[in-house]
Amino acid sequence: MNYKALAERLLPGEYPELSYYETLYPPRDLEKGAEVTRLAPSPTGFIHLGNLFAAIANERIAHQSGGILYLRIEDTDLKRKVDGAVEAVKNALRYFDIKFDEGAEIGGDETYAPWYQRQRAEIYRAFVKHLIEEGRAYPCFCTEEELSALREEQTAKKEITGYYGKYAKCRNLTEEEIYKNLDEGKPFVIRLKSMGNPENKHKFHDEIKGDITVIENDQDVVILKSDGIPTYHFAHAIDDHFMRTTLVIRGEEWLASLPIHIELFETLGFERPRYGHNCSLMKQDGSSRRKLSKRKDPELSLEFYRKEGYFARAVKVYMLTLLNSNFEEWYRKNPEAPLESFKFSAGKMSKSGTLFDLDKLNDISKDELSKLSAEEMFDFLKTWADEYDTDAQKGYFADREKMLKVLTLCMGIGGKKRRKDFTTASQAMKFIQFFFERTPQEDEYRVDGATKRAVLTAFLKTFDPADDGQTWFAKVKEAAAANGFAPEMKDYKANPEAYKGSVADVAEILRIATTGRANTPDLCTIQQILGEKETRARLEAQL
Repeated sequence: MNYKALAERLLPGEYPELSYYETLYPPRDLEKGAEVTRLAPSPTGFIHLGNLFAAIANERIAHQSGGILYLRIEDTDLKRKVDGAVEAVKNALRYFDIKFDEGAEIGGDETYAPWYQRQRAEIYRAFVKHLIEEGRAYPCFCTEEELSALREEQTAKKEITGYYGKYAKCRNLTEEEIYKNLDEGKPFVIRLKSMGNPENKHKFHDEIKGDITVIENDQDVVILKSDGIPTYHFAHAIDDHFMRTTLVIRGEEWLASLPIHIELFETLGFERPRYGHNCSLMKQDGSSRRKLSKRKDPELSLEFYRKEGYFARAVKVYMLTLLNSNFEEWYRKNPEAPLESFKFSAGKMSKSGTLFDLDKLNDISKDELSKLSAEEMFDFLKTWADEYDTDAQKGYFADREKMLKVLTLCMGIGGKKRRKDFTTASQAMKFIQFFFERTPQEDEYRVDGATKRAVLTAFLKTFDPADDGQTWFAKVKEAAAANGFAPEMKDYKANPEAYKGSVADVAEILRIATTGRANTPDLCTIQQILGEKETRARLEAQL
């Protein structure tokens, strides 16, 4: 068969010599040991926790080695493309402080651009044409119906599904048959002519899982689709080579494709990057574990964390505890250290499924938020509220001085111990809502209506927002004594039958009347922040 003539018929026109691309995309000028890693999502509009998991690993490995992290958009499948998806990817990863050095919509060293695969079509076609000329690729005219029937036949026979061996019927078409199909205008794809034998097995070193056994590929995979755009398999091999990627950290679902990728690199004559396949994120579901699901688990989407207002550093800290087995101990010893000072290692990533625990993330989030100053918390909440909250709640930030007082109290700043009441921005905004508007009563009074009114009336007679904490509490004791409650806890404990309750019960009545809740930070300070007019109005409303 005249392969050169066939290549010209299938892909007509002049293409540069392949050596041209080696010159166009030279090796990067980096120090020895510097890693070049990438994140390469599809523009589907859905960026998930697994993307962040891989992004943190790739970012740490690249930057701690003095290397490069770039963003490549794998848009070979137009059917899945969603408008605005790339911006969504960038925004989500920016929120979690993933710093790219170059890439799509980021810029950087233009030497290795473009970073959209569809914009690199000429490169792929040049290599496909070369493979056809070498007899290592061929046109396949099988229809979707024929391929579907083939899969059904293989499934019925309990054989491996795919296009290989005796099932690769277009692999051995004669020259006459090929040109007849072309003359009839039949659509075609280009397939790799595999030289592998699945009986052959060899060791492969995975940067995360260690040494694993890999069989040779025998699938004649599609490398160029009928629209002239390559498949992911083919495009990623060429792009990783010419973008000079040294290490690929990706999900373990790609392990099944590893034999194909190994053969592609060998066929193209490229030095293969090292691969590390990270484990899947799992969720406890009853007594068993399962992979996080897009359909079942809203927490899989990164947008969930942004909408809820998770503190980005907290999510990153938790991800690092999952990514590296020694991070948690290091962080306990170095709680104030920059996360970048932790020595990340692909070899310490989990080799099997990792349990994602939202409760543990919430605990870490409380710890991280409790470390912020009032000013830092103000900025964090305002940034979130400006994007996600209601107009009314955005208005909470109009009086900066009041909001700082609220946050100082609620975070326990200046006290003996910092409070850890805040988990997320959305929860924090709900927590502080009563300072800015009257909210529905959450907790019930534990006294009858007459007693409640008597206590509130007694307290209102003496209330003065200028009182310090000691004076304020003395007046609460007076209201307690006047209404049959023990003003001192020791008296109540010594003879509880003699009283309706203790001063603590009186404080709870005042607390619920003021805030609608039985548990809050210091009530005296709350009433001072609310001011005399609003405090009196709330207490009187309960009469």
